[in-house]
Amino acid sequence: MLAIQAMISLCVLALGVMMPAVAKDLAIDPKLVGIFTAIIYAVAAVLALFAAGPIVRLGAVRICQMALLMAAIGLAFNALALVAATVIAVMFIGAAQGPINPASAHVLAQRVPRQWFGIVFSIKQTGVPIGFALAGVVFPFLLTHFGWRGASLVAAAMALAAILFVELLRSRIDVAVASSAPSIGIWRSIRFVLGHAQLRVLGWSAFVYVIAQHTFTFYLVTYLYEHCDLSIARAGLLLSISQLAGTGMRLVSGAIGDRIPRMVVLGWTGIAMTLGCVAIGLLEADTPFWLIALVVVGYGSVVISWNGTSQAQFAHLSPPGETAAVAAVQTALAFSGAVFGPPLFALIASVVSYRAAFWGVAACVLVSAAWQLAAARRGRATPVARQ
Repeated sequence: MLAIQAMISLCVLALGVMMPAVAKDLAIDPKLVGIFTAIIYAVAAVLALFAAGPIVRLGAVRICQMALLMAAIGLAFNALALVAATVIAVMFIGAAQGPINPASAHVLAQRVPRQWFGIVFSIKQTGVPIGFALAGVVFPFLLTHFGWRGASLVAAAMALAAILFVELLRSRIDVAVASSAPSIGIWRSIRFVLGHAQLRVLGWSAFVYVIAQHTFTFYLVTYLYEHCDLSIARAGLLLSISQLAGTGMRLVSGAIGDRIPRMVVLGWTGIAMTLGCVAIGLLEADTPFWLIALVVVGYGSVVISWNGTSQAQFAHLSPPGETAAVAAVQTALAFSGAVFGPPLFALIASVVSYRAAFWGVAACVLVSAAWQLAAARRGRATPVARQ
């Protein structure tokens, strides 16, 4: 599950890392990466909602293989060097992203003791920063040697190779999973999540936290290139280092969340995210590189650290046998943040400034963090709050 998550994440970030070069050749504004990101996650959110049924019927790993195929097709379309083809490409990549989290939750919830959910889900979810870190290193290298079109085709070949690798484990994992009971209807899952006191807070907070995570991840290279006068290679290196730091923090967050209420962990993570987002907005072209690196890596280490802990709590609060359906709702809410957040960020950055955009994100995260901490205090006396 970690390997699949890493490969899909690499494909998702491909355009974000290559955007300065792609935009130059296609004569488009680099800030359109926000629109492309929105398309990816709009498609992913819709497919995530309806992923539970196919996961149970066909097997979680088979669905993941289909997702990898969609990613490969999307990257191949991107190599056509047409604006319309790039739009089609991000739609395929969105289709690849959608079912991964519900599929992973379906497999892990049946194999992992609940008291280990935090650390195990976080280990799986480190596939995201690992994939993003690889993208920050791999694509600048491929750009130098093959151009962005060649880089897209190489990444497509990597996704196809991953399909063959995963096939070695598919029959064993999917046989075990296929014996489970059918998942509940998606609309019932939506009502369950929105009607549950803790899941409702977790779901909407995931919506906000994803806005912070994705405006950082997808805009960092362009922001540092345009606003701080760094090269694409240097900006990509900082992105990679921040993702690796976030990988470690995901594990720390998951382990802590197995010992104290996860809502508390997520709330204080949001406070740290707020401070980091404000600091990112204060960077200037004349800021020393060491300080830029410190702020970027510090913020990156917390802004991507929360997702495994959130998914673990969703799985923990899911009714038996319904983890995939409930995880699908969490995934759709989180991905919806990626739909609305980056375009609004781009609009504010274009009309006002990058600083105003980052500080707007910081304000939203602060409100969400306070909401989770308040919900944790209200629920501390109940059994689910103690996990």
